[in-house]
Amino acid sequence: MSKKEVSKGVSQEEKMWGVISYLWVLSLVALAARRDNEFVRFHASQGALVFILSLIFMFIPIVGWILNIILGIMAIIGIINAVQGEKWELPLLGAPAKKFGDWIVKSFKL
Repeated sequence: MSKKEVSKGVSQEEKMWGVISYLWVLSLVALAARRDNEFVRFHASQGALVFILSLIFMFIPIVGWILNIILGIMAIIGIINAVQGEKWELPLLGAPAKKFGDWIVKSFKL
């Protein structure tokens, strides 16, 4: 799924959890709290990967900081899509994010 997909019947609560999914460490909370909800898990997996990458890039001078700005922009795009009830894979991160989210849920038995 590389282009936008509008999820039919996404509730306001799901949208709120989708937004929370891109707020740094809260992505892990959203993933744990709503792991069985496809819409929230989609956004929480992407948000969790963005969170972990931002932690790693934080310690790399200049290039890492620039990459963190790009990740911040991706998080904003993710928030906008969550508010609109859409699922949109972040460029380069969409497929790895799904695997990463699945790994977190299995590894930490969330």
